[in-house]
Amino acid sequence: MVVLNRIYTRTGDKGETALGDGTRVPKQSARVGAYGTVDELNAFAGIARQEAEGEVDIALTRIQNDLFDLGADLATPDLARDSERKYTPLRMVESQVTRLETEIDAMNDRLEPLRSFILPGGSALAAHLHVCRTVARRAEREAVELASAEEVNPHAVRYLNRLSDWFFVAARIANDEGRADVLWVPGANR
Repeated sequence: MVVLNRIYTRTGDKGETALGDGTRVPKQSARVGAYGTVDELNAFAGIARQEAEGEVDIALTRIQNDLFDLGADLATPDLARDSERKYTPLRMVESQVTRLETEIDAMNDRLEPLRSFILPGGSALAAHLHVCRTVARRAEREAVELASAEEVNPHAVRYLNRLSDWFFVAARIANDEGRADVLWVPGANR
């Protein structure tokens, strides 16, 4: 259980922060950037939940919990050392990716196929979910960039890839199951 009895520690005042294993790194490191963007995504998902109800709200709650798992995973480097640690680091697992795929398929079955790209927007919930989608894509790019230099759990990257797809399909559901999607009209303003 996490106990936070004091929020500020002053340990980051010189531009460094501690990773999950205690290693100190610069705050501008790629790893800190990646889990920082995941944290930003979690905050946007919280905003989306203000408009959500029922199954979407329940799913967003699960996703927010997954995003904390993902942040913990990204904040703990050296996967190869996991068996040597005094504790078992929290890592993303295949079943989290599979759950998103199952949910995407179930939502997508309710939608007509797209015949045009759609503009982000429509209902307030759809607009918030599209913001989540774009932030998830950025988090994925940052995780992939980190993985080009350091080891990253591949389930973490796959989860972010599926999550942006989940947000896209959920936004269509929020737009009256796609009937209120705002379609792109190429060259409309020439």
